[in-house]
Amino acid sequence: MKNWHPDLSRSANPRYIAIADLIEMDLRSGVLAAGDRLPPQRELAKRLNVDFTTVARGYVEAQKRGLVDSHVGRGTFVIGGAGAERRGFVSDLTPDPRRASAVDFSMNLPPDVTDPDVIARMREGMSAVAANLVSLLRYQDFGGLGMDKEAAAVWLGRRSLTPPLERIFITPGAHPALLAIVGLLARPGDVVLSENITYAGIRSIAAQLRLNLASLPMDEQGILPDALGEACERLRPKALYLNPTLQNPLTLTVPEGRRREIVAVARRYQVPIVEDDAYGFIPLRGPPPIAAIAPDLTWHIGGLAKCIGAGLRLAYVVVPDTRNAWPFVSAMRTGNVMASPLNMALATRWIEDGTADGILRFVRMEAAARQEMVASILPSGSYRADPISFNIWLPLTNGWTRSTFTSHMRNAGLGVVASDAFTVEGPAPEAVRVCLGGPVGRDRLKGALDFMGHALEGPPEMAASFF
Repeated sequence: MKNWHPDLSRSANPRYIAIADLIEMDLRSGVLAAGDRLPPQRELAKRLNVDFTTVARGYVEAQKRGLVDSHVGRGTFVIGGAGAERRGFVSDLTPDPRRASAVDFSMNLPPDVTDPDVIARMREGMSAVAANLVSLLRYQDFGGLGMDKEAAAVWLGRRSLTPPLERIFITPGAHPALLAIVGLLARPGDVVLSENITYAGIRSIAAQLRLNLASLPMDEQGILPDALGEACERLRPKALYLNPTLQNPLTLTVPEGRRREIVAVARRYQVPIVEDDAYGFIPLRGPPPIAAIAPDLTWHIGGLAKCIGAGLRLAYVVVPDTRNAWPFVSAMRTGNVMASPLNMALATRWIEDGTADGILRFVRMEAAARQEMVASILPSGSYRADPISFNIWLPLTNGWTRSTFTSHMRNAGLGVVASDAFTVEGPAPEAVRVCLGGPVGRDRLKGALDFMGHALEGPPEMAASFF
């Protein structure tokens, strides 16, 4: 990059500061990349029509910021690898409040990352990805480049999944993948089975596709295998949808033994299983995915929304066999064209350099701390949760109904969703899902939980906020 010719008018700072500013700007935008050699100081001074000392001071300032390294006899080189962020690279950035305040509390959010070191590593990854910014703004083939699929395979391998790359596809989020998969397996009027209290998104998808979503009874370990067999005999379903790890909203995890029983029944009736593994990476030692037990029968969706970040809008899908790959690709391309190459590159970078692991460790730690806070405020046995789930399932007592409770909690800063959103058949129970994640800090969360706990101690009349 000996031809680098910065425009000093792009910075209002003194010229030597402007030189450092422009190195930083061009590194972010991809004009400069790690390893580029900057022009010799005298040459750049002549090119910019400034004193040699101005350029020398500019390079020194850039070196203080961790942007460049100088080597006697070799020159000055741009650096952008590990550690640049912590030495000050883009550390002066502040969030735009117009974006920072945007949050949908109706979603089951992981806690926001607040660890400075993890955030620094995340920013490093974005800076590295920016080196290919122009090419990442182009159209690409659906499913991800080879390097992105390899990173996906590494990530999925931590869940005991070892599919060949030709069966891995990177999609723009779990929801579009679910829509495409269920649309391939069933036609309008067909039956798809699910838990009776299940993820609200599958209810919306079934309605959109005009499918009959039929529910299965559950116990503390998930759906009942005998009930699954009876439903297969009676309803001839086209698919079984399951969210078997930290199930949303009940937070239960189906143990390995029950998973194998479910697989045995599904295999007997040749019913494909759609495994929504949104929370599968959260437990440190969870049971193996259903796709690891029955890879030929299972469509596996490993979303990144809950373990890395919903804003990436990425999910890693493993199809049961190569025969199903082309119909899936066709369905996804029709509806979504491709996942964002920029987002794929960022996820790949974070997986390769360990940042994704850092994010996941923080999420686990913070989710556990928030569950401990709930346990210190609400009576034991009054709610359902996992020690690292992002939400609790709260049955209501003392005359509270789901409508009065959600209304009472509307301004508390927590996402409270009535059970109607999750109930497939029959009357919805008087219960709500209470989300603990998102941008809500621990202090605000404790205040909201105290407010909620106080309200639940008596009937709604005692906590009335309307006069």
